[in-house]
Amino acid sequence: MPRKGHNEEQIVFALKQAENGAKIPDIFRKLGISDQTFYRWKHQ
Repeated sequence: MPRKGHNEEQIVFALKQAENGAKIPDIFRKLGISDQTFYRWKHQ
């Protein structure tokens, strides 16, 4: 079964939005991800 994931451009976009001051819960909703996923991306 193929994984449903986000490509690198989406990950970079989300992280840059957070750096530029966007509200993090808004980023979660826009991309349809959990907060844990976002923080895992940030950690990587």
